[in-house]
Amino acid sequence: MTYSTSNKKAISWFEEALQSPNDHYDMRTGTVDYGPAIELLEKAIKKDPNFIEAHQLISEYFLGSGYPDKAIYHLERSIAINPGYDPSGSSYIMLARLQHEYGKYEEATKNAKRYLEYGNRNQQYNYQAQTIIRRGELAAEAMRNPAKFTPINLGPAINTEHPEYFPTITVDGKTLLFTRRLPAPGTELGAQEDFFVSHLDDEGRWNMASSMPKNINTERNEGAPTFAPDGRTLVFVACPDVTGRNYGEGRTGKGSCDLFITKKIGSQWNNPRNLPGGVNTAHWETQPSLSSDGKTMYFIRGSYDRDRRKHQDIYRAFLQEDGSWSEAERLPDIINTPMREESVHIHPDGRTLYFSSDGHPGFGGLDLFVTRMDDNGNWSMPQNLGYPINTRYDENSLLVAPDGEIAFFASNREGGHGDLDLYYFELPESVRPTRTIYMDGIVFDAQSRKPLGGHFQLIDLKTGKTVVESDADKITGEFLVTLPTNRDYALNVNYPGYNFFSKNFTLTIPENNEPYHMSVPLQPIIAGATVRLDNVFFDLNKSTLRPESQVELNKLVDYLNQHKNVQIEISGHTDTRGDADENRKLSEARAKAVYEYVVTKGIAPDRMTYKGYGETKPVISDSEIANMQTEKEKEAAHQLNRRTEYTITAN
Repeated sequence: MTYSTSNKKAISWFEEALQSPNDHYDMRTGTVDYGPAIELLEKAIKKDPNFIEAHQLISEYFLGSGYPDKAIYHLERSIAINPGYDPSGSSYIMLARLQHEYGKYEEATKNAKRYLEYGNRNQQYNYQAQTIIRRGELAAEAMRNPAKFTPINLGPAINTEHPEYFPTITVDGKTLLFTRRLPAPGTELGAQEDFFVSHLDDEGRWNMASSMPKNINTERNEGAPTFAPDGRTLVFVACPDVTGRNYGEGRTGKGSCDLFITKKIGSQWNNPRNLPGGVNTAHWETQPSLSSDGKTMYFIRGSYDRDRRKHQDIYRAFLQEDGSWSEAERLPDIINTPMREESVHIHPDGRTLYFSSDGHPGFGGLDLFVTRMDDNGNWSMPQNLGYPINTRYDENSLLVAPDGEIAFFASNREGGHGDLDLYYFELPESVRPTRTIYMDGIVFDAQSRKPLGGHFQLIDLKTGKTVVESDADKITGEFLVTLPTNRDYALNVNYPGYNFFSKNFTLTIPENNEPYHMSVPLQPIIAGATVRLDNVFFDLNKSTLRPESQVELNKLVDYLNQHKNVQIEISGHTDTRGDADENRKLSEARAKAVYEYVVTKGIAPDRMTYKGYGETKPVISDSEIANMQTEKEKEAAHQLNRRTEYTITAN
């Protein structure tokens, strides 16, 4: 072998250093002691400071010993001695890779560009060099314009000396679930992962986190949880023991790590079961994230190729009518890269996806990104969350709160309670999702007050599509429903044996974008029961039905088709402003318009009558309105009086 030095002693020490790692390999721990080899190479370099091969080798050994600055220095020295020594330019790409990984972005970009100038370069490193250049340019620009970033520790009620990570939160922001890794002497790994939960008190403080029930937390690992928005469905990851078959008592799997699901009925969590359908495979599935309607699940699937190289991509699956999940589909290449993707999180707005990746332009290691889905289901180019949220280290476990203003993440930064802690910070405007609010309350029988497990459908009035579907608790009647802002919705609540409940949410108006707390009384299907149709709309001072009324009226048609013996009167009502006779005529015309629409959908005319009551049956009287303090309150009262209803006349 030909060397860049003729000094025999230096060459002897170099060749001895080449062999040294083999002599100092610890088979028990799988580690190498590079110290003796580094001493030999330092002597060789002292004997001949221009010994290029010695600089290259000591750079490799310093990197393996955890001294990246020294590794970079010696690689730079090897190039400075003779820039053209390596005809393939491989020293430049190795140096660029190191410099980028350790935050020297400008130098890394320059050396990656130099590498691409070599005609004899190894083509397999072209993508890597181009990635370093893209990342370096992004990093340099981002560091010149850093985002505001002041992370705040969630405090001792959540964080301990043990690692806390992978948070998930309910849509009302009041229940936080996370993973904690605890010592477990005598087990395979000496530690195990369990779930802990904390609730926000009335003063905005998290109470002391407590362990989930024993049928959820077992002697094995449970990790990476995701709540459904109402906090009553939990999907998480469980892995088998070393045999690959034992997932714990009462649990079965398909090989490697699988997703499991459990539901809370009243105050009790059901025993978890393997997620039904096509999500789980012989590969490992992990880090699930449920959409706000509970119908789409995003997750990470990992596998090895024939060369035992690890691949991690983002997949999604859809809930089917029978309660099982579809075969999973891989998200497109605009999101997934040949590198790693992980820590996926779909925001409750149903359109904004956050994830970690080391395959998109970033700062080194895993960076956090955001992508948004348009009305046609296409994803935008992922956007880096910027510096200093992203650094040259790995960033993941991001959870964005429903309001879109703050985000949670795990970090082992200085000043914490020990190891990984959970923090929150204010999310920059440019990477925020659509603000999402919520509606909560209780569904009950309007007469007996008995709680009911009503079924909720939130429908986009513009598109007619159901955007959220959920159920109230069967025992308590409690519900928590997601309401993404900037859209107008029809809410319908159904339960067998009852009339449906209707409510309108106009969330395109900013002042309406606050949480709603409401009761949902369901009227039994009996003669005399009256139901308000809150999502029937007319043009101003006309009886012309607006297109968005079809959502509600089609629900009425479905109801009448399901209950063949029901007969109804459709009634129109106005407020008390204007001429009484004109109001009666307008209300009659509007009731007739609803009647005629329902008839065109196949409902027999003799099952319905219609009548206009004008201003004679106000919900809120003029005297009550006169005592209201603001014009806004008065106008809202008049709007309640303007309505379309149906009343059961026979059953």
